[in-house]
Amino acid sequence: MNQLSDRLNALSPSATLAMAQKSNELQAQGIDVINLSLGEPDFNTPDHIKQAAKDAVDKNFSFYSPVPGFMTLRKAIAEKMKNENGLDYKSEQILCSNGAKQSVCNVILAIINKGDEVIIPAPYWVSYPEMVKLADGTNVFVNAPIEQDFKITPAQLEAAITPKTKAIILCSPSNPTGSVYSKEELKGLVDVLVKYPQVVVISDEIYEHISYVGKHESIAQFPEIFDRVVIVNGVAKAYAMTGWRIGFIAAPQYIIGACNKLQGQYTSGPCSVSQKAAEAAYTGTQEPVREMQKAFLRRRDLAVKLMKDIDGLKVSVPEGAFYVFPDCSSFFGKSFEGRTIKDGDSLAMYLLEVAHVACVGGNDFGDPNCIRLSYAVSDEKLAEAIERIKKALANLK
Repeated sequence: MNQLSDRLNALSPSATLAMAQKSNELQAQGIDVINLSLGEPDFNTPDHIKQAAKDAVDKNFSFYSPVPGFMTLRKAIAEKMKNENGLDYKSEQILCSNGAKQSVCNVILAIINKGDEVIIPAPYWVSYPEMVKLADGTNVFVNAPIEQDFKITPAQLEAAITPKTKAIILCSPSNPTGSVYSKEELKGLVDVLVKYPQVVVISDEIYEHISYVGKHESIAQFPEIFDRVVIVNGVAKAYAMTGWRIGFIAAPQYIIGACNKLQGQYTSGPCSVSQKAAEAAYTGTQEPVREMQKAFLRRRDLAVKLMKDIDGLKVSVPEGAFYVFPDCSSFFGKSFEGRTIKDGDSLAMYLLEVAHVACVGGNDFGDPNCIRLSYAVSDEKLAEAIERIKKALANLK
């Protein structure tokens, strides 16, 4: 007898984590799998950040922290927002959570009522629609194919807004596509949003520091909508701190209060030691961030060059994050040894089982024509993985 809640039964498992698990199972059988499925830097956390965590342990930062995080960390984040982004947030307008994933979910649960519509540009990160489902909201997807560089237009946004629209979730630089909205493109969206004051903008900027086009542009920079933008960010990607689980929101005070109330009832404040490490990340040298960004840019160029050499793949040049999201629809309907490719998911499974390269099909990202590959691996592994993919795709007839 299934006694699980309808809410839970409606949720889909995470496609990225599921593919990583399948990859691990093959590796456990002794198969040499190159894993390009997870969105995780392959670098170690910088030493000065690790030292701050060790110091925190020695100084007995082992007690509950305030629900929104230590004030010293929140002040450091507010300073970062001012100095790097030109945005004026008080430390009381910052709330820290167990990773940016919880930060997004907190906001959605805090503002969405049953039947409220949330606009999500597709392709999207796999968890956004599931979080909206958790809140009993209604997902409204706006498709932006590779021909648009996976970015929605102001006209598409306007067409998607209804009296029930409560929020839009933007992600720039984007997971899964690596696309980045320019200041001009954001201004185009803002000009539409100004007309609809009921719409909250959730701006996921977790890949802010992994951008190859210069200064990061936040939609919060436009004063006409600043008071209804929620910025989501954290230390995971920029500082190679995925396992430390520290994310934050910078938001209007009423949303901070709501998320504080919610978080206080189901997780409380995030890990005390991780917070002290995050504080060091924001206040210490940024040189490791720049070094990692250089490595990601080099790998981006390598991945794009090698993948553009594969007949049948349509590849856009990502301007940020560490993903390539090629359109592979020219292989649909083709077969090899009894395996027929139907969509991005079946191609990803084919590449795992035949080429022993783990990537993620685009279905759960909102574009079944594509697959997502992370280039957060060494140059050598990346080149070897793409060579394997090339051979496996050549076998499809």
